[in-house]
Amino acid sequence: MTSNQRYPAEYRAKLRDADSAMASVPEGALVVFGTGLAEPQALLWSLSNRLRDGALERLRVFSGPPYHHASDSICGADVAGRVERVCQFVGPTDRESIKAGAVSYLPHQFHQIPRLMREAMDIDLAVTIVSPLDETGHFTLGTNADFISAGVRCARRVVVEVNRHMPRTHGDTRLALADVDAVVENHTPLPPVERATGGPEDARIAERVAELVPDGATLQVGSGALPDMVCKALRGHRDLGIHSELLVPGLVDLIRCGAANGARKTEKPGRHVYTLLVGDPDTLALVDDNPDFECHPVEYTNRPAVIARNRRMISINAALEVDLMGQINAESLDGYQFSGAGGQLDFVRGAYDSPEGKSIVAFHSTARKGSVSRIVASFRPGTVVTTPRADTHYLITEFGSADLKGKSVAERARAIVGLAHPDFREDLNRAAREMGLV
Repeated sequence: MTSNQRYPAEYRAKLRDADSAMASVPEGALVVFGTGLAEPQALLWSLSNRLRDGALERLRVFSGPPYHHASDSICGADVAGRVERVCQFVGPTDRESIKAGAVSYLPHQFHQIPRLMREAMDIDLAVTIVSPLDETGHFTLGTNADFISAGVRCARRVVVEVNRHMPRTHGDTRLALADVDAVVENHTPLPPVERATGGPEDARIAERVAELVPDGATLQVGSGALPDMVCKALRGHRDLGIHSELLVPGLVDLIRCGAANGARKTEKPGRHVYTLLVGDPDTLALVDDNPDFECHPVEYTNRPAVIARNRRMISINAALEVDLMGQINAESLDGYQFSGAGGQLDFVRGAYDSPEGKSIVAFHSTARKGSVSRIVASFRPGTVVTTPRADTHYLITEFGSADLKGKSVAERARAIVGLAHPDFREDLNRAAREMGLV
């Protein structure tokens, strides 16, 4: 018996087309939507078309970084004057809007976003993609639990976009039909995810990172070319575990080759834990109704106390700039918000509090084709400190690695200069002396 046979009346009573489902959204409503692969295409376009045709004059939106559908619809430039938007992470299409003041960034620690949504926001509408209804009368949030799991539980109205391409996921992603106000069906394939390609510098950095990862460690990595190369460098390891904000293709490769089986995990042993999945159709098929994979809300995956329950937890994150005191900027560039804090500080703190844990921040020593050093004497005004100096553990560039824990200001300044490109070391040493660091 299928879910629609068991729950025919309830399901049919809530089934709408997208325009009907969005017709009652009131003026000035606060809307939150699923991000990444969970962006509800039909619902976002219907809602943005109401703005375009004048049926709505103003909406408020809280979101993650807009991707394929949102960037052209609800976050499109042609409706920007009618949308008051706050984001928790700045995507590539947001950067000019941030500079123009058309989009505002919400400072936060990622694991706290659900609490902020419950206590500091008054959400009118939550919309997201879900997997089809099962025999128990539940959808799942599929690839995304992150903060949308809080959104669908505290919004006044919840509308879901059912898509058969969205995998049914285990963990804490179930959403009851009884808790949904309207259902829209749209089975457009989920957008493809392109895989970044790394170069020789990435490979050198990745090898240095891999040397710090013992067998039996539990991993958190981000997205991009360097994390992907780190995962490649770890394929010879054994009994790795995964407890990560993102489940990225590189981690899935480690699962497929047998390097990551979670056998020695101390928090949810044998389970690959994440809050956001980024992957291709083969990955979605692997995760679909697979109990080895668990998707949980970000207030669980990113809470430092939970992260620290994983023995030998290793977090691997990135930086835009590092200063000579060991402060890390991973989110601002030229005085503007460039990306977001994400879960960096959550995992930096959680990994270091883990027994035998390590927090690693890995980055290229230069930017802009070698013309700019990512290691600077001090941050310019307006630069954001993502990770304070007291929290920084390991720093790695293509020129080496440095453990800053237990090091004085003078010792860490010398160690950090040693990670810089040789072309910039003389100036950095001079600045360290002028600042009284050495």
